[in-house]
Order: sequence, then structure tokens, then C-alpha cells
Amino acid sequence: MPTHPLAGLLAGRPLRVVGDVHGDLHAFRHAAATDRFVIQLGDLVDYGPDSAGAFRLMQRLIDEGRGLFILGNHDRKLARALQGRKMRRDPPLMETLAAFQREENSDVYQRALADLARAPAWIVLGQSIFVHGGFHARMLGELPPPGLGTVTPLLSRALFGETTGRMQKDGYPERRLNWVDHIPPGYTVYCGHDRRSTDGRPWVRQGRMGGRAIFTDTGAGKGGHLAWIDLPPVL
Repeated sequence: MPTHPLAGLLAGRPLRVVGDVHGDLHAFRHAAATDRFVIQLGDLVDYGPDSAGAFRLMQRLIDEGRGLFILGNHDRKLARALQGRKMRRDPPLMETLAAFQREENSDVYQRALADLARAPAWIVLGQSIFVHGGFHARMLGELPPPGLGTVTPLLSRALFGETTGRMQKDGYPERRLNWVDHIPPGYTVYCGHDRRSTDGRPWVRQGRMGGRAIFTDTGAGKGGHLAWIDLPPVL
């Protein structure tokens, strides 16, 4: 059996799974103050007060071998803007981009695109799947494609979840959670993206096949707070 690419980094270390940060550096500092290996589930940037600072902290975790982040849809939007792509006007993205381009954040800006390009769209460790938006059974047997490349149906599921093709009144795509029913028995999907919690704790949904999904977005950077879950070693 081939060695898992993260085996050397994890080496029996317990994990801390951190939900959407959205520029909430203060909360992310608390989450990162651990000896556990940090897996952040994407959307490091936009909305909160210090997206550049949150990204800088993630870069430090990467450099020290203490963490990584999954690519989220807001992270991908930032990467495309850094590539010089023409983007639809989006105030949170414009604020993030302006912050990254300030002289005091040149250290973050100079390597941000490379870090974003390396971020995986999903990770499978044992019977745990870590993804930003939503799960598909093909993720169990396929390596994630380049996150900044063409948005295939599988990459779209990873970044955006399962969409209906309709728009909601707030202007965002309507999403459904049918994918949870296709999680195999014994598997757990840790994801962000959908803020489903009503009590400030990660929201758990059981699927019909016996698997479950744990939604960790509790509103950091958007008036809520940052959630994280501590797990035992998985490798």
C-alpha cells in the first residue's frame, strides 16, 4: 500500500479541525495555539478584519509543519484576482486584495498565490474526509485536481457544495445537502461553507447510508465565532 503523502507530517499526531476563518485573526490565533496538527477547512479570507493576518498565520503553520488549509471558494476567488483575472465586483474580495497589496503585507502577498495553488481541494485520512463545500463518493478514490484549474463537477462539489442551479433572494446559489446521504457507513466528512448551526456549535447531520457530515462554519468574520474540533491521530 502506498504511503499517504501526509504520513511524515502527521506521524501519529492528533488533529485540530478548524472551520471557516474569514479574516478573524484573533480567533484563529486561539485555534492555532496547539500542539495538534491544524487542518483548516478553507475560506481563510474575506469579511473579517484581518484577512492578510489570518493568511500570514496559516503560512507560518505550513512553514513550521504544524498545519495546512483546504482550498475554499473565497480562497480560490482571491487566487484568481492575484492572477490578474477579471473578477465580478465583490466588496469583501476587493478589501482582501487591497490589504494583501499593502506594503506591510508584502511578505504575505509575495507567496500567497503559490500557497493557494498548493492547497488541496480535499483530503482523505482513514475514514475522515476534509473538504470545504461538499462530498462526493469519487473523492474516496481520486486525488484532487489543481484547485486553480478548470472547475470540474468534482472540484465544484468540493468548493461550493451541491447547488440546485437556482438563486436565493440574497443573491447566493441555493444549496442542498443530498450529498450527506451518500457518505459511506463509518465515514465522517468535516466541512465548512454552509453555516447551518443555530446554537454556535458545529452542526452534525447523519446520512441515510450511515455516514455523517459535521459542518464547522459558525460565522467567524461575519458576526459569529470560530469553531474547531479536536481529533485523535488518524495516521
